[in-house]
Amino acid sequence: MSLLTRIANVFRGERVNREIDEELEAHVAEAMASGRDAEEARRALGSALRHREESRDARIVTWLDSLHADTVFGWRQLKKAKVTSAAAILSLALAIGACTTAFRLIDALLLRPLPVAGTERLYLPYRSGIGWDGKPETFDGWAYPAFQQMRTVVKEQADLLAISYGERVDLTYKSDQEMEKAQLQHVSGATFGTFGLRPELGRLLMESDDVTPGAHPYAVLSHDYWANRFGQNPKVLGQTFRMGNQIYEIVGVAEKPFTGTEPGVVTDIFVPTMMHPDATRPDSTWVRIFALLKPGVEPEQVRAMLFVTSRTFEADRAKRFKGMSQQAIDNYVNQAVIMERAPSGASGFQTDNRASLAALGVLVGLVLLIACANVANLMTAQAAARAREMALRISIGAGRWRLVQLVLVESTWIALLAAMIGWLFAWWAAPFVVGMINPPDNPARLALPADWRVMGFGLALMLVVTFLFGLIPALRASAIKPASALKGGEDPHSRRRLMHALIAAQVAFCFLVLFVAGLFVATFERLAHQSTGFSAERLLILDAVAQHPQAPVVWDQVAEQLRGVSGVGRVALADRALLGGYASNDYIAVNGGPPIEVLAFFLRVSPGWVDEMKIPFVDGRDFLPNETSPGAAIVNETFAKTYFHGDNPVGQSFERASDEGPRYRFQIVGLVRDARYRSMREAILPTAYVPLHSRGDDGALQPIGNASIIVRTAGQNPLQLAPMLRQEVPRVRPEFRVSRIRTQQEINDSHTVRERLLAMLAGFFSVIALMLAGVGLYGVLHYSVLQRHREIGIRIAVGAQGRNIARLVTAEVFAMVAVGAVAGVALGMISVRYLESLFYQAKPTDVAMLAFPSLAISGAALLAAVIPVIRAVRIDPATMLSAE
Repeated sequence: MSLLTRIANVFRGERVNREIDEELEAHVAEAMASGRDAEEARRALGSALRHREESRDARIVTWLDSLHADTVFGWRQLKKAKVTSAAAILSLALAIGACTTAFRLIDALLLRPLPVAGTERLYLPYRSGIGWDGKPETFDGWAYPAFQQMRTVVKEQADLLAISYGERVDLTYKSDQEMEKAQLQHVSGATFGTFGLRPELGRLLMESDDVTPGAHPYAVLSHDYWANRFGQNPKVLGQTFRMGNQIYEIVGVAEKPFTGTEPGVVTDIFVPTMMHPDATRPDSTWVRIFALLKPGVEPEQVRAMLFVTSRTFEADRAKRFKGMSQQAIDNYVNQAVIMERAPSGASGFQTDNRASLAALGVLVGLVLLIACANVANLMTAQAAARAREMALRISIGAGRWRLVQLVLVESTWIALLAAMIGWLFAWWAAPFVVGMINPPDNPARLALPADWRVMGFGLALMLVVTFLFGLIPALRASAIKPASALKGGEDPHSRRRLMHALIAAQVAFCFLVLFVAGLFVATFERLAHQSTGFSAERLLILDAVAQHPQAPVVWDQVAEQLRGVSGVGRVALADRALLGGYASNDYIAVNGGPPIEVLAFFLRVSPGWVDEMKIPFVDGRDFLPNETSPGAAIVNETFAKTYFHGDNPVGQSFERASDEGPRYRFQIVGLVRDARYRSMREAILPTAYVPLHSRGDDGALQPIGNASIIVRTAGQNPLQLAPMLRQEVPRVRPEFRVSRIRTQQEINDSHTVRERLLAMLAGFFSVIALMLAGVGLYGVLHYSVLQRHREIGIRIAVGAQGRNIARLVTAEVFAMVAVGAVAGVALGMISVRYLESLFYQAKPTDVAMLAFPSLAISGAALLAAVIPVIRAVRIDPATMLSAE
């Protein structure tokens, strides 16, 4: 009989039994036909049961048959205990769903290789050393001329590709009034060919497209953008769009999987690097370099060559630096070059969220362990309740492995059902979490396919979960001694010790989750509620762009016209909004001395901007309408402390000393309170506010191409005016348009998106962990009362008081809670060292940080003990003893 037939027979047992019975009867009938008596024939044939079993074993795969029988029996056991099974399945489902969600996010951002050739040989060179501010830093940006030199030097060892940071740009396929946003990357001409990519339509960029600055305004669309923006219309080839003052022609569409090299960002349009305005500037670092090593080449060999080339390039550039100390120049020139594997690409989004995703993964892993410990306790209690069943199975010949298999199959049913529900949860949760990471005007986009990677992780997780919560109860159940169990005399103490150990583990993990969650919540609260130094109330930021740079007086006219719009209170101009992610810095020299090695930050603003932002003046005055830059300056208190030793600087002067250019002199006319400049986390920076109107070296006023129009509205909801103001700006000056409108509060909140997400998810998981721990404590206490009801009844009969019974029931479990809490404190203090970069002004040694998890777990333990203690003190000794 073939193996396939034997396997099929496992699932048609009744038919096989009928065939065996018919065969046995045929043998009896054959004997009767030869003249023998029926009874004599049956006796001669032997035991029908033995023949049936032997014949059945010959027709089926016996181990598969036993597994099939245990699967059917396990399903019946789940249906028999519906409430208990549902609780176990739902708790595990939540934990598995959270783990799968975390894996989908981590995989999409950090692990999934780019859909290009040779990812195992793809590296990202970056620099590490002492930055301009004298602090250690790493930076992956390079100047394009430096890339060109390095590409030539290592061409025999590696293919070097220059790919710009992704940027969200304004472009139009029609008129200026129909501007739209798109995500763009400048890529070197060899990128598509080196990555082994093919066109979906038309052609891709080539090396010949990337030779002469500004000479080849060609564009390639990603398949994603082509499908969403153009509906996969093949007539897109040859269409043009305008970006800035340049017209680009669409020459092709890249094949579907490739959407750029920045995880978290889907690139819409690719253009040649030589079309970038800074393509020839040695002082502008705007590209990342990817190195695809030739087969057999070691990364260290390429790294050493890149270091020498980079150092030579920067040393030559440093010769033109003026007024900088030799130490600062040496720090700049001697930065080390490091090669890091980059199979999944590189992005700022990836860097910003790496640590937070790792923390999220640890939290969900702890929740999974708590759920597994909880279900393990449940399975242990069920195994105790089925001790007589297991003893009978052993008595009639069941081996230990068969009992282990029986319990593991039941555990697998629970894990399988939990995994199915958990996968559905993860399908919804992963995109939901991604949607919360970035602000709406620039959302993160991650590829989250449910492919073999996710399915493989889910299957592995299900097997691990089954092993974690099923193996120990299975081994305990299989170790039952039949004689003792059938007499009802099995000692439950060893079983309770196992359950108590699991409770201690649950409490330790729960304490750690609550402890870390408390730190995340405290971090968010302190970041979100700290003073910014200015008022964001009713403040609307209009980022405006002119088709061609306009004279400063034209911008003043636009601002003046907006002041007359109904609902507008005050209007001012600045080159960027505070906390908007923009930074301009330089060295400062005081009283003609050498530059001080602490960077100062600059912001160009119009008269009235300081008052509109409600930054209080300490001394001095605001800018006058005729003052320009360089000339007058208003500085903050940190600027005064840093460069003037805390003295009042009003009336004094300083010089802005750039790397290679001349010094510009400024007279300080005002001193204001500190306000945050670019980040909510970093210390207040020394900041100088200078006039928006600036003059060139020839003394002429410089035209302005873009600026932020700061509007403080009269109404409480500034966004109500947004549509009107968007239309009003181009109505006043047709060559102007508004590219983006945000509230200042929205900008402020964008600095706490990650902290808000971590606080919310950590809080959610801490509630789940606490609930699971509480249910686990209840289960153990309930089981303890059931196992010791005879002892409790006797104690009550001889006069034990209620408090004595309560102490008897809870003492051991509460001791394990205390042990788990102590272990949780130790784990928490260890974990902080790896997570401290995610915290802000939240100290793990604060009393509140330790008190919160301690009180929460104590409260959960007390609540879990109420019902078991009430049941214990209400045991009726007479009823119990008569039942015995």
